[in-house]
Amino acid sequence: MLKKIDAAIDRVIRPVVVVIGLGVAFLLVVGIVARSALGAPVFGLEEIMLLAIMWFYMLGAVLASREGSHLRADFVDVMTENPAIRRGAAVIATTVSIFASLAFCYWATDFLSFSLSRGQRTPVFAIPFWVSQASVLVAAILLTAYLIRDLVVLLQGGTPARDADEAKE
Repeated sequence: MLKKIDAAIDRVIRPVVVVIGLGVAFLLVVGIVARSALGAPVFGLEEIMLLAIMWFYMLGAVLASREGSHLRADFVDVMTENPAIRRGAAVIATTVSIFASLAFCYWATDFLSFSLSRGQRTPVFAIPFWVSQASVLVAAILLTAYLIRDLVVLLQGGTPARDADEAKE
């Protein structure tokens, strides 16, 4: 069941990230051409780009967490070849990361609720601020879920996604 949910999340997020990335690139080109060739900026372009870039960055972080391809500083792996020590360090690091991401979920919820209570909107298109800020909460929840998945895999004696890929090489 969880694998089906994970696959569904991947099938939704991956194309969304691609479309947003292409859209941001296109809008950037439009903005540059409008300013340099036409001498007139596109009014409100920055609002749309900010919204898109927030979702692009947050969903990209979710994909990186899902695949285990995010940046890590695993000094223990460099210092020892002992698998028990490496696994213990990974369990500790993942547990600490879960607590940090839970704090991030709390902060993101508070951030979003503050935004909703203020009713702030962008100046040109009147897009509510919470539309882009919701990406922070969505990412925090999904990042926490993937950290919990990684901890369960570690505790069951397996290797998380990134480590499994490295073991294949």
